Amino acid sequence: MSVVVTGATGHLGRLAVESLLARGVPAGDIVAGGRSVEKLADLAERGVRTARIDYDDPATLADAFKGADKVLLVSGTDFGRRVEQHTAAARAAKDAGASVVYTSAPYADTTSLQLAVEHRGTEEAIRALGVPFTFLRNSWYFENYTPQIPTYLEHGAVLGSAGDGRVSGAPRADYAEAAAAVLTSEGHEGKVYELGGDASFTLAELAASVAKHSGKDVVYSELPVEQLAKVLEGAGLPAPVAAMLADTDRSIRAGELEVTTGDLSRLIGRPTGTLDDAVATALA
Repeated sequence: MSVVVTGATGHLGRLAVESLLARGVPAGDIVAGGRSVEKLADLAERGVRTARIDYDDPATLADAFKGADKVLLVSGTDFGRRVEQHTAAARAAKDAGASVVYTSAPYADTTSLQLAVEHRGTEEAIRALGVPFTFLRNSWYFENYTPQIPTYLEHGAVLGSAGDGRVSGAPRADYAEAAAAVLTSEGHEGKVYELGGDASFTLAELAASVAKHSGKDVVYSELPVEQLAKVLEGAGLPAPVAAMLADTDRSIRAGELEVTTGDLSRLIGRPTGTLDDAVATALA
């Protein structure tokens, strides 16, 4: 079996490669791809094949996917262009005779989450191409929050617009392990998995966990969505990105990031990681 992992220079793709190796996939049967192949040198030293993969360069897709059985299509970050890019990658996978495992967003076909619009378009394009697929609809990563802990501590607050909405978060490594499980086993073709942590949390509970593990006062402070976007913009984010992140909180409030399927823990064969452990590790 030959498996190609796109986006292997990023966090999720790299972890997926590590999970494949941990599951006993021979290094030579894995192709780790990304725009900057030099970032994959350490994997190459371990016997993993590496390839330049640029969603905007069809030749790199054809070369990297040649002989592949399965392609883990890790969603890109070129917002506004992702449907076109992902479709090109899926088409190349089909031409190579490979199936596609695509990392999508929770409830991509029905959610109002702005971040999911391109995921919905990608899923529709993959279905239209007729390439064998599996959709991994990943909920939030704990790592979306833990790098912000120093800011929470500095201001004594977690700012948000999520109300009492719950997030079914999990460590990024759990989602990568789920991808590896799908890539190394059968029976997943045509399946759509809604993936999220076993225990959901509110942003107030996130603040309480940071307070508990830091020994400092940290509270959750609710803001209107428009005001949160302005705060994020003032922190240096481009206005469109700030608006999209603020919209995520609106979506959390609406219950669109709470996933109760249990698909993630079933795929990885164990309970998912906990928020408390993630916060404690980040503060260690």
